[in-house]
Amino acid sequence: MSIRPPAPTPPRLDRNTATPEKPKPLTVGFILLPGFPLMSYAAAVEPMRAANTLLDSEVYRWWHAAPGGGAVQASNGIAILPDVDVGDTKLDADRVFVCAGGNPAAFDDPALTAWLRHLARRGITLGGISGGPYLLARAGLLTGRRCTLHWEHVPAFEERYPDIEVVRSLFEIQDDRITCSGGIAALDLMLNLIERDHGPGLANGVSDWFLHNQIREGLSPQRMDLRLRIGVRDPRLLRVLAAMETNLETPLSRQGLAELARVSIRQLELLFRNRIGISLHQHYLALRLDRAHQLRRESALSSADIAMATGFANAAELARAERRRRLRATRPSSTVVEA
Repeated sequence: MSIRPPAPTPPRLDRNTATPEKPKPLTVGFILLPGFPLMSYAAAVEPMRAANTLLDSEVYRWWHAAPGGGAVQASNGIAILPDVDVGDTKLDADRVFVCAGGNPAAFDDPALTAWLRHLARRGITLGGISGGPYLLARAGLLTGRRCTLHWEHVPAFEERYPDIEVVRSLFEIQDDRITCSGGIAALDLMLNLIERDHGPGLANGVSDWFLHNQIREGLSPQRMDLRLRIGVRDPRLLRVLAAMETNLETPLSRQGLAELARVSIRQLELLFRNRIGISLHQHYLALRLDRAHQLRRESALSSADIAMATGFANAAELARAERRRRLRATRPSSTVVEA
């Protein structure tokens, strides 16, 4: 059973004083790109609905827009019908969020870019959820600012916009720009905004409504702890795995990794075989190939640049490694020797 936060004490009025008007609701816009992540959108819009319900008052309103007009489909096929046209210069909005998923780097709509710039000139707070910051960056609206976005989009974003500071946090609120990594982080973002707008009582009430027993701060990490994500607890392995993930452009040597683990190379290889099930080389190579795949999908980098960004000597070496991976995937019983 949800408990409503206590209502604010009404002001004392003289007999001749009229009842004060309710404050104007905050209006929040959602610009949904084709293939937008429904989880992220729902986590952002539902807390406002809950706030209205708990206060028994419309303190939030929201609208939807989509490039091209017409129904816009989420990544799972569910469609939402927009009620605002992209380019509308007279609409009411206090905050506007761009919600994007899939491959936002490939989406280019000059009309949307111009509209975002117009909204910024009007002083409207602009935000991006999941891959949405890509659209803000393309419009030049994140220059000189700090931002975050979903960890899957970060490598390509950093390559494309090296002058924008990217932090791998849940969300960032910096003056009139808000960015969010997406997923359930959008719920934490909205709870923090509700607290700013209406106080901690309402934010806690909405959090409790959604069985969310802890409101996370923006600087909380996006990804699950390595111990849980990979399923290992050995501190020696954890040090090595963390170093691998942060050194893909210039891979560390086996000797350097062994020194991090404070064991011999042979002992480290045994740890990987016994605890992870593959060799040290295979795990490191898989990380680099995954990064290359992300960059191919979400950036316009050449094969040579992608090879350089993932620690391969040249595009040909990267292509060979990718072919061997595809061969293993299609012929799991075959033995493929790694270079």
